[in-house]
Amino acid sequence: MSAYIINGGNYLSGEIRIGGAKNSVLPIMAASLLNLSETVLLDCPRISDVDISVEILKRLGCKVFRDETTAVIDSSDINNFEIPLELMNKMRSSFIFLGAMLAVGGKAVCGYPGGCELGARPIDMHLKAFKKLGVRIKEQGGYISCDSSHFKACKVALDFPSVGATENIMLLACKQKGTTTIINAAREPEISDLQNFLNSMGAKISGAGSNKIKIEGVASLKSVKKRIMPDRIVAATMMFAACISGGNITLKNVTCSHIESVILLLQGCGADIYTHGDSLDIICSKRLRFSDTLCTMPYPGFPTDAQAQAVAAFSTMEGTSIVKETIFENRFNHASELKKMGADITVDDRIAVIKGVKRLSGAHVYAPDLRGGAALVIAALGAEGTTVVDNIHYIDRGYEQLDKMLSALGGDIKRNDYYE
Repeated sequence: MSAYIINGGNYLSGEIRIGGAKNSVLPIMAASLLNLSETVLLDCPRISDVDISVEILKRLGCKVFRDETTAVIDSSDINNFEIPLELMNKMRSSFIFLGAMLAVGGKAVCGYPGGCELGARPIDMHLKAFKKLGVRIKEQGGYISCDSSHFKACKVALDFPSVGATENIMLLACKQKGTTTIINAAREPEISDLQNFLNSMGAKISGAGSNKIKIEGVASLKSVKKRIMPDRIVAATMMFAACISGGNITLKNVTCSHIESVILLLQGCGADIYTHGDSLDIICSKRLRFSDTLCTMPYPGFPTDAQAQAVAAFSTMEGTSIVKETIFENRFNHASELKKMGADITVDDRIAVIKGVKRLSGAHVYAPDLRGGAALVIAALGAEGTTVVDNIHYIDRGYEQLDKMLSALGGDIKRNDYYE
């Protein structure tokens, strides 16, 4: 196990570069199967979710080379179309490989992501869409077996603009005969990044960024080189870190339009934010204030992946704030850990009420998940005393050396790797 040890109270200042986006690189790595050739990915982040994706690619027969910022994937010798449970259990978004495997091999077998087999599942929308497109699906013994030999292009209307379901349909349909249209498609920037990647390989996809995406099937795709878009959630996390600790920081390699909802929120709280090209300056020279309601929403609304960081920041702002989580259930698990640090938070189902305190105090806390863990780390930066954030393997899933990133800005944070 590993933990971050953080001594709070340091003012953050300086400049850092935001790397490639976790939520973009994972579906693009799955899409690298489609060209049966070589794919070069630049700005590929060194995070554990990418490590798991590499394991999956190798299990399917791909050759993968990586250095600090580049991944080279050769899918010319794919010889397997089954992902075992032990890999599926490590990463929920591993289900995104299903559409690509079906497009290449016409069949695919995988376990349930995260081992979830009972009750309503996030993958239900994926399977419903696949069935609409003629995919035959059998669920048995903890595995899902699919056969796309009877694929039939058509219009598919999603019940909710699911990012994963939108991406999986794009991967499945881009090499099939006919035209497939996604209605109520997700509009997130990562969808556009996937469309751009697929089109650079020779696919014919249009509409990403809107709620209607059109996919005209092509027979084959070619080798390609792609730079992964900047991670908007990492950028948002750094902005909230500046708010909590007090800071004057510059973020480089940022697509400012992707985080407009975060910019507008923090400007409304009193932060000074300046954007110029692909960089952003945020200055928090005084205690901020928020006395309003924040709702997470599909893009271009406020991202659910930044909700935990917002709650952490609201914990030390003046005023009483209300946060409504409309995307996921059970996404306030960080609240109980923040309360150990002195936060005044009341949670009722999908609503949290936060009464700002002047300052948090150091404590031993446990990351409940990826974004909740990041929220605890940035909360600790502004807390009085020492905080130990345990279970940081969750944080490693989506943040590349978060300790070094924050240390570069003046934060007092060290990683301690140990085993029980």
